[in-house]
Amino acid sequence: MNAQNDLSMKTEDVLRYELEVFRQEHRDLDDAIRALQATGTFDQITLQRLKKKKLQLKDKIAQIEDRLLPDIIA
Repeated sequence: MNAQNDLSMKTEDVLRYELEVFRQEHRDLDDAIRALQATGTFDQITLQRLKKKKLQLKDKIAQIEDRLLPDIIA
């Protein structure tokens, strides 16, 4: 397992920093997708790749949020 990607090995401060970075990157991708679609002449493959990257970031964000805010119902 890659220790760099293992959430259990990271401190809360590191996770919070990464969370902000990923949220900003997610917003940037959203803006890029909107701008690309607004041109009307865009490459469908590029658009699909941007959307896929955005979904991957969304998953990473959710994982970090789950780690920082664990379920209280146990």
